Order: sequence, then C-alpha cells, then structure tokens
Amino acid sequence: MSHTDQQFDQVAAICRDIFTKKMKDYGASWRILRPQSVTDQIFIKANRIRSIETKGVSKVDEGICPELIAIVNYGVIGLIQLELGCSETDDLTYDRGVDLYTKYISEAKKLMIDKNHDYDEAWRSMRLESYTDLILMKIYRTKQIEDNKGKTLISEGIDANYFDMINYAVFGLIKMEESLSN
Repeated sequence: MSHTDQQFDQVAAICRDIFTKKMKDYGASWRILRPQSVTDQIFIKANRIRSIETKGVSKVDEGICPELIAIVNYGVIGLIQLELGCSETDDLTYDRGVDLYTKYISEAKKLMIDKNHDYDEAWRSMRLESYTDLILMKIYRTKQIEDNKGKTLISEGIDANYFDMINYAVFGLIKMEESLSN
C-alpha cells in the first residue's frame, strides 16, 4: 500500500470514529436533511475554514481540522441521502449507517487512488487554502445542480461533487498532519 493510501486510511479512521460516536449520541437525526441542507452544512464548514484562513484567528475554540473532518462526514452523509432519499424520521440503524459510511468512504478512496494515478499526486504541491477554495467551488456547483433539479448538460452530478469535497478535505487533513510532523 502506498504512503497516500495509508494516510487516507488514517484520516478516514479519525473521521469514521467521530461519525460513529455521533451516531451513538444522536442516532441518524441527519436523515431528515434534504440534500440541499447537507450541501449548506458543508458550505458553513468550508466558509468558516476560509474565514479562519483569511483572518488568521478563530474566536471559537475549534480550528480548521474539525471543520475538515465535518466536511468529510457531511460529504458521506450527502451521498447516503442521495442513495436513500431524506426521511421524516431517524430511520437508520447504527449498523446500517456505519455500513453505508464504510461503503462511501471506500468509494472516495478508490476515486482518490484513480485520480492520483492520473494526476501524479499534484495535490501534494497545493496549498491548504486551495483545498478550501476548491471545496467552496464544488459547493457552488452542487447548489447550481440542486437548483436545476439535478439536471446537467455535460457536467458530473451531485455525487461526484460530494466525492471531490470528501477527497479535498482528506488532502487538507493529511497536509495538516504532515505540517505538524515536520
């Protein structure tokens, strides 16, 4: 397994741990969220990251890392919601929620591996701020597709944008971990 594969798995394990703990605390209360609301939740997280990056300070005692983790987890939630549709109730068991999480994080990793092959891991030369901007761009694309009732003429769908947001957030988490190690 390559170094990036291992780093992805380490970050995904942290994100999954938080997802599973929140599933224990709250159940799948997020099941009531419509896809647009999931996209808006990701927007809130990415916008806060950009605000912290721009201002250089955070008044709430949470930094960029928890927001990137939230983007990963909300991205997976978005993919689950696209598959299942939103619900009027918390209708997802813990085990089924974790199974779906594992399915989509695995699909995100496969996509990352394929793109890393084609792009020669160009993400490693990017700045952390670029991941934020790319996530925000993907959010605005997703909002436009949602406003168009999911119809596109030539572009990838909402799911592809969620996968890209997940992977950019993972890249950000890997880069932050690497900067702490150096």
